[in-house]
Formats: sequence, structure tokens, C-alpha cells
Amino acid sequence: MESASPCIGTCRIDANGLCAGCARTLDEIARWGGMDIDARRRVLARLRERRAAIDCGGSAR
Repeated sequence: MESASPCIGTCRIDANGLCAGCARTLDEIARWGGMDIDARRRVLARLRERRAAIDCGGSAR
């Protein structure tokens, strides 16, 4: 099973270096196509943590 990209088409890097749409870093975005399923799952887990930090008013990076 392949992990679909978390991209939602709102591609804008914010002051923290994260995409405002998917919360990935530029490096994660660039490497996504070449990542294996385990690497993609690790990125997706970090995205959940980043979004939780943003929702709590903390630093998302």
C-alpha cells in the first residue's frame, strides 16, 4: 500500500520553513517521490505532531 502525498494544493512555505498546506519541510516535499513506504509513514507521523503543536500554539518545527 502506497502512502498518498499529504499535499492539499496550498503550497506556501511559512516563516517556520513549513508548507502552510501540508506542514512538510521543503526537504520532505522534495524527497517524497523517492521515499519508501516506511519513510513516508515517519513523515506523516511528524506531520501529526507538527499540526498538534500548531493547534496548541507551540512551535511546529
